[in-house]
Amino acid sequence: MNGEGTMGTICLTVFILLLLICLCQSDDQLTSARPLSPGDLLISKNGVFALGFFSPVGSNESLYVGIWFHGIPEHNRTIVWVANRDNPTTTASTPTLAISNSSDLVLSDSKGQTLWRTQNINAAHDSGAFLVLRDTGNLVLQLPNTSVIWQSFDHPTDTILPGMEFLLIHRGRAVARLISWRSPDDPSTGDFSFGLDPVSNLQLIIWNGAKIYCRISVWNGVLGGMYPSSPSSMVYQTIVNKGDEFYLEIVVSGGSPYSRIMLDHTGTMKLLTWDSNSSSWTVISERPEGGYGLYDSCGPNGYCDFTEAAPACHCLEGFEAVGLNSSRGCRRTEPLQCSKGSHFVALPRMRVPDKFMLLRNRTFEQCAAECSRNCSCTAYAYANLSSGMADQSRCLVWTGELVDTWKSSNYGEVLYLRLANPPVKTKTNLVKIVVPVTACLLLPICIALVCIYKFKAGKWRKEEIQKKLMLGYLGTSNELGDKNVEFPFVSFDDIVAATDNFSDCHMLGRGGFGKVYKGMLKGGKEVAVKRLSQGSGQGIDEFRNEVVLLVKLQHRNLVRLLGCCIHEEEKLLIYEYLPNKSLDAFLFGMDIMGRWKCNGIGGLISC
Repeated sequence: MNGEGTMGTICLTVFILLLLICLCQSDDQLTSARPLSPGDLLISKNGVFALGFFSPVGSNESLYVGIWFHGIPEHNRTIVWVANRDNPTTTASTPTLAISNSSDLVLSDSKGQTLWRTQNINAAHDSGAFLVLRDTGNLVLQLPNTSVIWQSFDHPTDTILPGMEFLLIHRGRAVARLISWRSPDDPSTGDFSFGLDPVSNLQLIIWNGAKIYCRISVWNGVLGGMYPSSPSSMVYQTIVNKGDEFYLEIVVSGGSPYSRIMLDHTGTMKLLTWDSNSSSWTVISERPEGGYGLYDSCGPNGYCDFTEAAPACHCLEGFEAVGLNSSRGCRRTEPLQCSKGSHFVALPRMRVPDKFMLLRNRTFEQCAAECSRNCSCTAYAYANLSSGMADQSRCLVWTGELVDTWKSSNYGEVLYLRLANPPVKTKTNLVKIVVPVTACLLLPICIALVCIYKFKAGKWRKEEIQKKLMLGYLGTSNELGDKNVEFPFVSFDDIVAATDNFSDCHMLGRGGFGKVYKGMLKGGKEVAVKRLSQGSGQGIDEFRNEVVLLVKLQHRNLVRLLGCCIHEEEKLLIYEYLPNKSLDAFLFGMDIMGRWKCNGIGGLISC
């Protein structure tokens, strides 16, 4: 009895384990008999990718079916593909992902409402179709004979994975586009998209809605670029040519799948690789780079220079800025005129402008000649394309303004820019230049000379008038009958300047007659200035007698009169300054005319 009980317990345990395995399937295949429900995972053979239901961060209700890196920690979950991005479901609706009887992959809810399904281009398929998630991240719906019915790599959302052939051109037409998420937590269709320019089929473009946001590159025959992702591996970004089809793909040396190209919600195209040491994604390359390189950011005929530490706008050679800087565009310094001739200058390492015309299968000489003989052609660029292509060369020509041009330090091509020939220098042109320049230089000089002359003449006339006035006062004295007597006159303005406007700092003493100041005339001559006060009682006669006496007396022990001044009510005498002699005694202690009685104590006088 105990043996039967033990056996029953074992059978029950095995049954429960098998049931759990069935409920929590996590292999890499899905059949029509085994649908995928929330909580189930489809994991690729080597555990690189997983397919399942997920809710974005910050959303507890919206449920999507997507593919993500299974080997990256849950808190850094990176979604690379979403099935129902514009039609989310909820856990309450009990959604399932299953293979239909017509071999379609269908996402539906418990009510039978279809939320998303594959778009098969072929007719009904044989039964037995199954779904497999490969280690490349490609979700493939196929038949037992390995015929592919549908695959997620043909319907990308915002990411290109290693091994994915992102179809750019099919039979001469642009095909696929990456479309960004609405926001970091909303996988619905965003504003930005990336793909091949459908007009020219020659350049990769990021659009913001219907407007060009950034041009990535222009096809010039170069098949790709390489970027170091770690000290031991490289990431190769290549263009694959398969006759009537072109693909963009990335290849990682060493086989590591943890790299991707992603168009984020801000419109930035990024090449990223996983850094296991920091457990984060590292940006290897991005466009537009750091906010630079937006479409037409430098205006017509300007270019963004990426050779500088901080990219900046400049004008193309032969052009000048329209406004204060070249970000508003540039204009020609010399307009093009067919009758006056032109020439071409070569600008290396340029990402060529937009709005070009393509001339197929021309030699370089033919390309140059096409632009040269067309007067409206403003520039051209030439490139040899890879072998095996229908077109062996590519000639681009531009008419009108040049829009959205770059200069790079490590890639690009030569842009041949048309400029007007410089004007011929003739005598007439020389005269037109020299005469205005000379006039502009001489006019301010002449004005300055006239002003100086008038100033000095006015000052001279003023001094003459004052001198004549003073001599008129003195001329009534018979004592100065000799007209040859030199009598210096000092202007009142010079005296004011010499004494700092009769500053007390320069005062030597004072008396009943007035004050005496020390001063310095122009040329460095030190003088003593006797300023007679209006209340001293000394009139014109006394002043005249004092001047006459001092002029006639010449003695080594007497201070020498250097000049005098009469200005309105002011009467001033200028003496020689004798710092080591008896100037103070003479000025304050000497009884001239018998009227001055002064006592000097230390050079300070009281009268």
